[in-house]
Amino acid sequence: MTDLRIAAVGDIHLGEDVRGRYRKKLDGIEDRADVFMLAGDLTRHGTLEEGRLVADELRGLPIPTVAVLGNHDYHSDLQYEIAAELRDAGVIVLDDDGVVIQCGDKKLGVVGGKGFGGGFAGKCASEFGEREIKNFVSHTRQIAEKWKVALKEIVADERVVLSHYSPTKETLEGEPHEIYPFLGSYLLAEAVDTAGADLILHGHAHKGSEKGMTPGGIRVRNVALPVLNRAYAVYCLDCENGFAAEGG
Repeated sequence: MTDLRIAAVGDIHLGEDVRGRYRKKLDGIEDRADVFMLAGDLTRHGTLEEGRLVADELRGLPIPTVAVLGNHDYHSDLQYEIAAELRDAGVIVLDDDGVVIQCGDKKLGVVGGKGFGGGFAGKCASEFGEREIKNFVSHTRQIAEKWKVALKEIVADERVVLSHYSPTKETLEGEPHEIYPFLGSYLLAEAVDTAGADLILHGHAHKGSEKGMTPGGIRVRNVALPVLNRAYAVYCLDCENGFAAEGG
């Protein structure tokens, strides 16, 4: 069976001033990867104009493209319209659900969505006190539960979780500790560890670190563009030499 290669990036934050420039950086991606994944914050302010620009940049790519939205993409309350523009361009947009993609002789299952915050074990918010705090934590818990269900239901040779928010504080190292609760939640990792996956990809933490791991031993990669410092990274899930990454 062939090795499965995933090109991934998050936080590309495209605007009118870079129209066409990001697409050029994707030339030849089909020679390096089997699928392209985008971990949210595709726009700067979540406007429909920016959403259409992103759709134009991704339209007609020669490999399957999977994306989730990020907090910037929600900013103007047009997340559903932006997702529709991306889908019209052929991009698979996940919203706390999953998809199976045929990559050569393998089936790749991808599950995920935006994710949300709350913090990490020992230093996290809990569903106690004011209704606003309860709603905050409950929102993340509901997302995590949807991911767990989707992972359990999906039938594939390999399974990847795609998120914007982080499931582990390891990939946040470099960010101020005070904002960790707004960058991710241990509940996301807990759900994936319960259901099982081969890799988790996320963005959001521009000053974070690339590599981490869930408590259950699942590899986590922060693919935010400022962390990668390149148009995308390519991760090989099952290469003979182990889990590797190369630039794009």
